[in-house]
Amino acid sequence: MARTSSGTIRIFGHDNERDWREARRQVGLSPQEFNFDRYLSLRDVLIYAAGYYGLRGKEVDERADMLLERFGLTSHAHLEYTKISGGQKRRLSLARALIHQPALLILDEPTAGVDVELRLELWEWLRALNADGMTIFLTTHYLEEAQALCRRIAIIRDGHIVTERPTEELLADGASLQDVFLELTRN
Repeated sequence: MARTSSGTIRIFGHDNERDWREARRQVGLSPQEFNFDRYLSLRDVLIYAAGYYGLRGKEVDERADMLLERFGLTSHAHLEYTKISGGQKRRLSLARALIHQPALLILDEPTAGVDVELRLELWEWLRALNADGMTIFLTTHYLEEAQALCRRIAIIRDGHIVTERPTEELLADGASLQDVFLELTRN
């Protein structure tokens, strides 16, 4: 477990240490690696995750069913996650991150290992979530993905932010994001 050595973290005004329940309730996380309970059905993965936020009952059941439908997983809802494809696991991870209706969605390599069709579909879902007011923090190695989805881009090298600017500014003067990245890595 990481301990704070200095500073504070506030998530939508909630201190991450003093008001940790509310701070964490604001965040949905979809990690790059899958970490589902292998013995739960897809539907139960969502319902179980909602319990971490104190959510139970009919509303959770309805939200789980809605997310399964939205991500094309309804016909697999009764299966264990080990029985579905990598793309379906990626969709389940995103559905789990959204089960409690967070204000901030953190995505770690959300399209790693998925086919082009699913990548474009996920991009559309992310744009829709953002248009509906959700803040999305995205980590990616796909420069095209950052360019297509992000209003602001930060490039991190050796654990330090080497640049952070609006996407358009970063790409000014006709440079591609690839060119900007290569220039930063040379310095």
